Amino acid sequence: MIVMYPTIEEAFLELEKGNKINPGRWVEHCKYTGEAARNIAEAAGLDKEKAYVLGTLHDIGRRVGFVGIRHIVEGYNYAMENGWDDVARISMTHSFATNKPLINPSMMDLTEEEYEFAKSYLASIEYDDYDILMHLCDNIALHSGYVLMEKRMIDISLRHGVHEGTVKRWEKLFEIKDYFEKKMGKSIYSVLPGVVENTFEL
Repeated sequence: MIVMYPTIEEAFLELEKGNKINPGRWVEHCKYTGEAARNIAEAAGLDKEKAYVLGTLHDIGRRVGFVGIRHIVEGYNYAMENGWDDVARISMTHSFATNKPLINPSMMDLTEEEYEFAKSYLASIEYDDYDILMHLCDNIALHSGYVLMEKRMIDISLRHGVHEGTVKRWEKLFEIKDYFEKKMGKSIYSVLPGVVENTFEL
């Protein structure tokens, strides 16, 4: 089987490189997202190493500097240059709970050509368990640790505002949460250490 993603050691090196170019909280957020993906994947019967790598690199497009939704295309291009097709896919899919992109206007910094490419790419694929796992983990991980999904939703909305797709996105994320909890046979939060303390700042 051809592996289309780096090792976890290589993934962490990429985060270090990205942090030197564009230091910021995004790096710690990526680390927590990767760890959440690993823990949930293991409990749900998925490949935990693959999930760990994909979660760790889901925001690698932010290495270029302060960007909005443009990070999905930057990440896709960078991953494809390195032969990491699975990372490229996650870079594109992780920001959209469905494969019909509804972009918050406050984050829209794609060119028309890039936006058309993103729409075409997303329309050409069917989300798998790793795609939706990244949606889930991206929405339970702050730079400071794991939190209840509702707190992360509010965190994003306070920083970027709400738009026509916000409620639909929330509904889809709760569906994804339920899906993985059925696969796991328990709450996703049971495999996320510190979620209570981080959520309630204890």
